[in-house]
Amino acid sequence: MADATHPPKTVSNTPLSVLDLAPILEGQVAADSFNNSLALAQHVDNLGYTRYWVAEHHNMPGIASSATSILISHLAAGTQNIRVGAGGIMLPNHAPLVIAEQFGTLESLYPGRIDLGLGRAPGSDGKTMRALRRQTGSNGDDFPERLEELQRYFFNESDVTAVPGAGLDIPIWLLGSSGFSAQLAGQLGLPYAFAGQFAPGYMMQALGIYRSAFTPSAYLEKPHAMVGMNVVIAETDEEAKRLFTSQQQHVLRLFRNDLGKMQPPVDSMDHLWLPHEKHSVHDFLGASVVGSPETAKQQLDEFINKTQADELIVNTAVYDQTARQKSYELLARLAELTK
Repeated sequence: MADATHPPKTVSNTPLSVLDLAPILEGQVAADSFNNSLALAQHVDNLGYTRYWVAEHHNMPGIASSATSILISHLAAGTQNIRVGAGGIMLPNHAPLVIAEQFGTLESLYPGRIDLGLGRAPGSDGKTMRALRRQTGSNGDDFPERLEELQRYFFNESDVTAVPGAGLDIPIWLLGSSGFSAQLAGQLGLPYAFAGQFAPGYMMQALGIYRSAFTPSAYLEKPHAMVGMNVVIAETDEEAKRLFTSQQQHVLRLFRNDLGKMQPPVDSMDHLWLPHEKHSVHDFLGASVVGSPETAKQQLDEFINKTQADELIVNTAVYDQTARQKSYELLARLAELTK
């Protein structure tokens, strides 16, 4: 309940972070994506955002963040204050020791600025899972055991020592789009990040599970839920909606199993999708704020009030990089990050 001591949560008192899927634009290559990501990271670092996360994906022609730890190092080296991390590393794809060593290296290079977000999904299809040397029959049920093994390396409680890694304080977040990781994060007293940017239908249920299951731990005294969402802000509602069509096209192609690079915006989607596809794309992108600063502030405040998010992590999938940076700048002004 809001009172004089605990004012209602709004965009102006909720920490903001950035989720970058490192999109590869039509007509460009991965090297261009990395340059765009670094420029954006430097921009939001100056604007006062809290953290900048990139996510592990494989076999996706339009996403360049497959070697997630290497990209994190590139971004951390080019920024000064913002926390940089994984949102997330798909732990079933890796030996926990390798992740402990990689993030131990990152924390040693950039002390106090590295986050490790972990997911239990493969982030890939069956043939890619085989190429990653995973057992295709795995459904992620062993995730708690893998997480426990990883923590033992950081706690230096294993008969194998992670060098570097052992004894380092690297914040671990659990990521999810269902109840499994929400329950586990709550039970272990870890911070939780919900993937609202693509799974809005389960958002409120998962957040409820996390908060109900939460047990105070050495990491947290109370639950901390970060919620992912899509945000595109421009000077007018019409321009924001136009910019948003790049993401709508991406999701449409995802449903059609026609993956590719990010496309330029279009004036209208009507000639691109069928009615049932339009409905599916709108559902998928249900946790989206698109509009002018005035429109966005109202929608963001409503979203934060609904979810009671402790933090927002924002994905702005815009083709034009100047417009992308401008959207984050306008959001920072709404949040009063910049004066």
